Amino acid sequence: MLDVTPLQTAVDSLADRLRALPQSRLSQGAAAEGLALARELATRAQLIERPGEPPRPFPDAGQFAVGDQLAVAGHDLVEALRAAAARPAGTGPDPDAKVAPAEELAEAVRCVRAAAERC
Repeated sequence: MLDVTPLQTAVDSLADRLRALPQSRLSQGAAAEGLALARELATRAQLIERPGEPPRPFPDAGQFAVGDQLAVAGHDLVEALRAAAARPAGTGPDPDAKVAPAEELAEAVRCVRAAAERC
């Protein structure tokens, strides 16, 4: 079983921090950073869940919603990684898809931690 706790913890921590930031900090780039990360995580989840299909656009719901958007996108990726890790090879939406859940997880954790340093 894939331990997704590091990703879930990192996402929740950054989402909570974004929710607590004052408008001035959000306007200075923290909201844009959070939205970019949410979009990246959402794209990663969609590519795992629906390989071969183009990812759907992730909306901008405004700077005050970015913490929630990040939490949703991060949790979607956590669930996509759990599902991918639980599937036997050669099964799922695209049996030929080459998803390495542990590698995807590690990369996602790096992305979240890097974004947290910039926020």
